[in-house]
Amino acid sequence: MNCAHWNCRATRIVAVIIAAILVGTFCAPVRAAEGAHPDAKRAFGYLAQICRIGPRISGSRGMMRQQQLIGKHFAAFDCEVKYQPFDVRHPLTGNPVRMNNIIISWNPQVKERVLLGCHYDTRPLPDRDRDANQRQQGVFLGANDGASGVALFMELAHHMKNLPATCGVDFVIFDGEELVYGNRGEYFLGSTYFAENYRDHPVEERYTAGVLVDMVADRNLRIYVEKNSLKYAPNVTKSIWKSAEQVGVDEFVPRAKHEVRDDHLPLNEIAKIPTCDIIDFDYPYWHTTRDVPNSCSGKSLAKVAKVLLHWLRTYPVAQPPAK
Repeated sequence: MNCAHWNCRATRIVAVIIAAILVGTFCAPVRAAEGAHPDAKRAFGYLAQICRIGPRISGSRGMMRQQQLIGKHFAAFDCEVKYQPFDVRHPLTGNPVRMNNIIISWNPQVKERVLLGCHYDTRPLPDRDRDANQRQQGVFLGANDGASGVALFMELAHHMKNLPATCGVDFVIFDGEELVYGNRGEYFLGSTYFAENYRDHPVEERYTAGVLVDMVADRNLRIYVEKNSLKYAPNVTKSIWKSAEQVGVDEFVPRAKHEVRDDHLPLNEIAKIPTCDIIDFDYPYWHTTRDVPNSCSGKSLAKVAKVLLHWLRTYPVAQPPAK
């Protein structure tokens, strides 16, 4: 091998190495950026997985299976999972029903925290179905009204490591939002228990803001400002819709429309945590047998996740304190 040939070959080798370095340098951020975006397909997969359990009424076998699924999912992430058990009386039989709120904490060392809430129980019957027989005996699967919030949180788990270490967040998954049979039973059992416990047994950790999500997987997603949210938590509510505008999610409509009674009321009224309700209350299959995965969209879940992640990064509690 003469020197000229060696030099030529060496030059080619160096060029290949430099090219590889440049490709790695420029491609790695692209891959990281892609991974940072919520995954619509994966989010929908979580929703479908939950619905395969069947109805998930408080105290039922279906609910216990869902609790196991949730526990197993979040055990794979760097978070703390706690259960908040309590008992209520069944509205029909009077027998005790064991309930469990699930609290999933990210950056648990942070004292000033944000609460993201949803409910994971399903209504016992599809009592708004057009078919009278279905209203009495039909199966309510609760794909949007029940599974969508949990699926959203399962997807958000993949992205929480990208938030600032100063951002303390608790996912609180409420039981007993609607253990109601006709006019028998009470709403918001889990959120009421949580709120009373927070009020009556204060700890060092405090919530500066809360966001409830409910029915966020509608194929035709349109989320208007909920009126009670504007009443109790105007700053939080406005900041959510501002985040939606900043990330280009037009499905968040900056106009008040519905006044909804939901799990955010005990958080606001009892716990005094300023809490906004993100809810698509125009969902056409609410409390009917047609609230199934085919009526839902992973793209809708991903859009809500995108808004929440941006909000968590920019809301004041996520920022380090001024020196």
